[in-house]
Amino acid sequence: MAVPSSSSSSVQSLIKERKYPFILLSATLLFIFLTLFLSLSGLASPLGLYSRPQLFSSSEDLHISTSSSSPPQPLVASSFGSPPQPPGNNNAASPPPSDDDRDLVRAEAARFKWSLCKGPVAVDYIPCLDNYQAIKALKSKRHMEHRERHCPSPAPRCLVPFPTGYRVPVPWPKSRDMIWYDNVPHPKLVEYKKDQNWVQKKGDYLVFPGGGTQFKYGVSKYIELIEKTLPVIEWGKHVRVVLDVGCGVASFGGALLDRDVITMSFAPKDEHEAQIQFALERGIPATLSVIGTQKLVFPDNAFDLIHCARCRVHWDASGGKPLLELNRIMRPGGFFIWSATPVYMNDEKHQSVWNSMVALTKSMCWEVVAMAVDSSGVGLVIYQKPVSYSCYETRQERNPPLCENQGQPNNSWYVPLSGCISRLPVDTKWPTPWPDRLKSRPLSLSSGFEAEQLFREDTKHWSSLISDVYSEGIGINWTNVRNVMDMNAGYGGFAVALIDMPIWVMNVVPIEMQDTLSVIYDRGLIGVYHDWCESFNTYPRTFDLLHSSFLFKNLSQRCDIVEVIVEIDRILRPGGYLLVQDTGDTIKKLRPILLSHFWRVTIHQEQFLIGIKGFWRPEGGTVSR
Repeated sequence: MAVPSSSSSSVQSLIKERKYPFILLSATLLFIFLTLFLSLSGLASPLGLYSRPQLFSSSEDLHISTSSSSPPQPLVASSFGSPPQPPGNNNAASPPPSDDDRDLVRAEAARFKWSLCKGPVAVDYIPCLDNYQAIKALKSKRHMEHRERHCPSPAPRCLVPFPTGYRVPVPWPKSRDMIWYDNVPHPKLVEYKKDQNWVQKKGDYLVFPGGGTQFKYGVSKYIELIEKTLPVIEWGKHVRVVLDVGCGVASFGGALLDRDVITMSFAPKDEHEAQIQFALERGIPATLSVIGTQKLVFPDNAFDLIHCARCRVHWDASGGKPLLELNRIMRPGGFFIWSATPVYMNDEKHQSVWNSMVALTKSMCWEVVAMAVDSSGVGLVIYQKPVSYSCYETRQERNPPLCENQGQPNNSWYVPLSGCISRLPVDTKWPTPWPDRLKSRPLSLSSGFEAEQLFREDTKHWSSLISDVYSEGIGINWTNVRNVMDMNAGYGGFAVALIDMPIWVMNVVPIEMQDTLSVIYDRGLIGVYHDWCESFNTYPRTFDLLHSSFLFKNLSQRCDIVEVIVEIDRILRPGGYLLVQDTGDTIKKLRPILLSHFWRVTIHQEQFLIGIKGFWRPEGGTVSR
């Protein structure tokens, strides 16, 4: 016979002494304790509390229910207002709208009285770049002033019409090589660059062979030549973040994606018709910009490498201000690749430009680290920015001078170009090789344990929020998403959490928020400064998803939210998503505006709004598809 344990003997003793009430009370207390423990553990975990760090918002913490109940069904405005339903769209089976829903939507539409934008460029309207009245009044266009921002006041409230025949864009990665012609019906580049293989029209498609003015044997061979010329570049490891100036149709940036390089391609809205629109329709990062009289909307010391292939910029203009601007945004030790006729043409005109470039780069202490000419005769030169002040201090003529210390080094929103050499940061080390730099401590992060702790918590916050809320059960079909914009990016944690998905994120740091854009670039991501009370520098219908976290509450104190929603409608593609996390009061204000556009709207867990843009346009402005 087994010998009873002491615990079993105690239980038997209690039974003999008829102490049943004691046992029941003990069990009840134990159950209550375990329940409370598990509940508190859940609240303390990332699954139980999602709130923006106080760094970015003064909003109080908002508790999210973690119940398994499904979110409310999307509100379907009407059949003509519904977005396209690609295969696998998890909103395709939404129930038909009730009469009450239809009446609400119609009432909101009547209250706002929307109208279509008019004029010859209405389909591609960019308010701050198409303000012809302001452009006409300019005293000079010598320095590309007419390609810079001139925002109308008040901001427009018209809705941009669709091109005839517009349809759901070709999905990534097929879109890198071909797009629907009717979505971007601009044939000028096809004819203008037909000998350089930029773009070709084939049936219903525009096809991109990967050619370019300087890519005689294709862009892939050109990229290989650069790395062979200077192996230390190490695409996708040492060099991760690139700026392509005057990018054409962004074939250079598109090809570098295969090498884990993210490129900010930019060009002005000029006679090279719709080149940035082509790039974004292809699913390649790009923005409209020009080196004119004002600083670019990037932080100091941001890019690992800057590239210019026949970009038509006069670098020595105005005492070298355009090249000094590149120096400002280039990382210490970073590279500038200039692939242009003055590098390899020996006639008097091009040699004069080359000699001016030699003198200017020498005065800026840029070192020529490599030169090459390919078998077609196209040449390039690679410069490197210094990492210390030693060269600056030994110059015989200190011209251009070093910039004076300023309180806000990254202030570049509507700031004139500078004629001085920007100062080096305190820490000029190169970031950790990619992909480790994504989550390592950024060089530009404020010193101290508290700043690093907040940075780590932000990364965990977004990882949990996306895995537990955004990726499932919220009504977003991520397989249809390629071009993403984070309207209030903070440290870029939203983009970091999405890094393994086949998407790219334009991280936007609003000018009234804390300046964290340098941190975003240190992590190996891209972004810009912007004021959401104005229009963004992009074509209509260029993003699949816009994300906003606690942006609107502060923004509503500076401008009319209705105008911000009009801008969101302009940027977003039909079938695209607006994902907003904000206070309940803010969401209540946004919902009727979106309904008036005949969007589908879902409110999830009382603090997430998901809007899906449809094909509806005012005045019966629908498109054939």
